[in-house]
Amino acid sequence: MPSVEKVTRTDSGLASALRISVARLQRRLRGERDPDNELLPVGQLSVLGLLNRFGDSTVGELAALERVQPPSMTRTVNCLDDGGYVVRRKNESDGRQVVVALSEQGKQTLANDRRRRDAWLAQRLRELTPEERSVLRQAAPIIERLAQA
Repeated sequence: MPSVEKVTRTDSGLASALRISVARLQRRLRGERDPDNELLPVGQLSVLGLLNRFGDSTVGELAALERVQPPSMTRTVNCLDDGGYVVRRKNESDGRQVVVALSEQGKQTLANDRRRRDAWLAQRLRELTPEERSVLRQAAPIIERLAQA
């Protein structure tokens, strides 16, 4: 089997290696979820993260951010609302629209989950050399740009 360094010499090799590595890291981080939140599916947790990052949003805005159809997002928001993780209210500028916001329970759930996964990742980062951490500091914004494309 060729080394990662050899495979990543081409753009297609880099694409493959990066896709595999990011997917593995994502699965590993998923395994570090807060056990108290394990009944909350990853998709619902992702919506809580969007609301935390972007603030109150309509179902349509959330659907666009998650790249899903609005009816799918409506089902997700319904589940989050039923569980007490979000609250709905009328849009102040357009009373026909409904805005979704994080509830206190949603904020706490998200914070607990992130704290646990961040602690695991911070520990793994401490095991790297300073040079490796420096490379990751440079790569993180680039990976974020790729994710937003």
